[in-house]
Amino acid sequence: MTSGLLLIDKAQGWTSHDAVARTRRLAGTRKVGHAGTLDPMATGLLVLGINSSTRLLTYVVGLDKEYLATIRLGRSTTTDDAEGDELTRATPDQVNAITPAAVTAGIADLTGDISQQPSAVSAIKVDGKRAYARVRAGEDVQLPSRPVTVSEFELLSSTHRDGCLDLEVRVECASGTYIRALARDLGIALGVGGHLTELRRTRIGPFRIENAATLERVDVAAQLISPADAAILLLPRLDLSAEQAIDLGHGKRITIAGDTTHAGPVAALAPDGRLVGLVEYRGDQAKSLLNFPPDEAEPNESTPPS
Repeated sequence: MTSGLLLIDKAQGWTSHDAVARTRRLAGTRKVGHAGTLDPMATGLLVLGINSSTRLLTYVVGLDKEYLATIRLGRSTTTDDAEGDELTRATPDQVNAITPAAVTAGIADLTGDISQQPSAVSAIKVDGKRAYARVRAGEDVQLPSRPVTVSEFELLSSTHRDGCLDLEVRVECASGTYIRALARDLGIALGVGGHLTELRRTRIGPFRIENAATLERVDVAAQLISPADAAILLLPRLDLSAEQAIDLGHGKRITIAGDTTHAGPVAALAPDGRLVGLVEYRGDQAKSLLNFPPDEAEPNESTPPS
């Protein structure tokens, strides 16, 4: 039975749910999940889990991410992106007055540990209902600001177009950061308004877009990252003896030598490279957190992303 992680390059217009539904048909299983949504407007990397490997998605969701984006300065919208209605429009003179130094300073102010108010049309739940659903129902939603980390905010190029200034940028950030909100806040800081016109996710933790395939061209069997390969990309590794692998598979605690000070899950591998399960250390012992079915965890010929 097939199990593993699959890297998909989502096309514009597709929802993350669309990508999961298509993969269910391609993989011949209902058990498919994803680690973090992408808006229909956005393109790029989705990490999908198939069968028992959906349990590994927990360790993907919170990883840092990289995006390429286009920020349009000179207009603001109701959704902080190109899909919303226009709210404000700066004059050409106001846009032309934006200096490179002002852009650089504005980007610097939005880099590092910052406080960010998520867009009202985000997927954050408010009293059990998604914020975007409340907005579409006509409610005025104001989400509280929260701390986020933008580790890199790099200006790649700038172009004057249609009375606006388009900035091509690269952003590396912690999970939970909204690139639309960065576009909005940069526009506010420069006094001309701003919104996002393009967004492409290029990395989630160790997984990169270069190793992903489009839904039209993906070969699930050939491109699936095995549970073992995925787990050791995400977690520390523990190599088991044959006897330890059997004991752990039966739910027994095992005694191990070496450094057991790591807090959190560790990927436990059998001598043949199969992922037996995830364990946590308790003194000089390892206790099973979850086991992987042997018939789903066989290593395949896939090469883990670099």
